[in-house]
Amino acid sequence: MPAPAPVRERSPLPDVLRGLAIVGILTVNMQEFSGYVEWRQSGLDRAAQVLIDVFANGRFISIFAMLFGWGAYGLLQRHGAVIFRRRHLLLLALGTAHHLLLWRGDIIGLYALLAWALLLLARPSVRGLLAVAAGLGGWWLLTGVLAAWAAGFGRAVEVEATRFSGLPPIRPGLDYAEVLARRAADFPGDYFAGALYNGPWVIALLALGAAAARAGLLTHPERFGWLFRRFVVLALPFGLLLGGLLAFLNTRTDLAAGLLAIPVRMSGGLLSALGYVGLLGLIAARGGLGRWGLFAAGGRLALTNYLTQTVVMTTIFYPYAGAQWGRWGAAPALALALAFGTLQLLFSAWWVRRFGSGPVERLLRRGVYGRASAQ
Repeated sequence: MPAPAPVRERSPLPDVLRGLAIVGILTVNMQEFSGYVEWRQSGLDRAAQVLIDVFANGRFISIFAMLFGWGAYGLLQRHGAVIFRRRHLLLLALGTAHHLLLWRGDIIGLYALLAWALLLLARPSVRGLLAVAAGLGGWWLLTGVLAAWAAGFGRAVEVEATRFSGLPPIRPGLDYAEVLARRAADFPGDYFAGALYNGPWVIALLALGAAAARAGLLTHPERFGWLFRRFVVLALPFGLLLGGLLAFLNTRTDLAAGLLAIPVRMSGGLLSALGYVGLLGLIAARGGLGRWGLFAAGGRLALTNYLTQTVVMTTIFYPYAGAQWGRWGAAPALALALAFGTLQLLFSAWWVRRFGSGPVERLLRRGVYGRASAQ
């Protein structure tokens, strides 16, 4: 079975988008890594939280999910169902280990699990894939809005409900064994119940990525300048407006605002993500991605960088190591994320020049294709 294409044959746009997404995801994940609570931020911390909500929250995770669908669909078309199943079983095992041993916020295993839906979507046309995405995504967003309405949004309540924080149950003094035991006990609810709840939305994003792969959107950007311009002019402004609404909802403490923030986050995130793809797509169509080489290198090591972020940040913040949990506001957490993300991009560029692919990517490729392909 042939190995994936070497570096010189790769289209740069997917790697640039993936590298950008990895840095952007870290800026959002810092809340769960460091333990700050959104609606308790003030001053500079609140300003940082607003920036994250408007420009990052839900945006880069949408790009990453669509790219996951893009890659999974391309793999299925090139190498068939056997290789597809093998790769996604390995990713599911890796994601499960990541969740249990390091951090409950894993997305790799979730995407690998839900990507099996693409086996049912191998034949539909681009329009068919878009219809699946619209149907599943629209239904999921509607249920989120209805849940917020049922919780009291839009009408006065005598007693304000307590908003959920979504943070893991971390407290000072926990050792690693205690954290691991609690994570293992919560695993079915966190992982599989989460997959059931978020499944329709994630599959919608995977289907959008599959549609992009079927159309050649990212490999031949010069053909789609008209579409990229529409993404920038139409999708991005509405996405940023919904980001502003998300920032407002994240200053409120009532349960209904917290529930409504979920569909607002993801719908605005998708629109902004399409806008970001449009901006970079226009640059790629004009042959101008050469200056984005650092992000392309970061995209080549996306899986390695993602796991490294977990190791470093949990070491800094979790009580069994650096014990900084709950001591940082949004502003220093954002600064740390940007600084560490920049270091990862620089390291990725050096690593790609020297070794070609990341260590985790190399191990995964060996498991999927065999020893020869890891060279």
